[in-house]
Amino acid sequence: MGMFHSINVSSSGLSAQKTRLDVISNNIANVNTTRTPDGGPFKRTIVVLRPKEERITYKSPFLPTGLGPKLGEGVKVVKIEKDFSEGRLVYDPTHPDAYKYGPKKGYVEMPNVNVVKEMVDMIEATRAYEANITMLNASKQMFQKGISIGAK
Repeated sequence: MGMFHSINVSSSGLSAQKTRLDVISNNIANVNTTRTPDGGPFKRTIVVLRPKEERITYKSPFLPTGLGPKLGEGVKVVKIEKDFSEGRLVYDPTHPDAYKYGPKKGYVEMPNVNVVKEMVDMIEATRAYEANITMLNASKQMFQKGISIGAK
């Protein structure tokens, strides 16, 4: 494990949580968007995170035991995907996006964004971001103490 390993781990967490916060903000901003360029109401987006698995490769067939894949390498954003679940129906026959025919006549399909769930996700992402900043600051202080001990 290198000297800056803890900084790399916490910086990957900061980047991932910032992406989550951006996506959550976009979901909240579009909570009332009933018409998108793709057609239909806005669909909630979700960030999928996975642990990083950095593999060190050598040309030798003998891999030292300490250099294999390990847990605790950080996190990465795998993809940002749409949630295609149905949105709630609101009866408003005067709305321009209301169904004109069929059993849903007069209803408008709203986005599948639940503001309460998005706010809970935002609090969770904010707390995870703060935890990564705390870890980054603790690592920085530890390095500074190590340097000051070595300088004496």
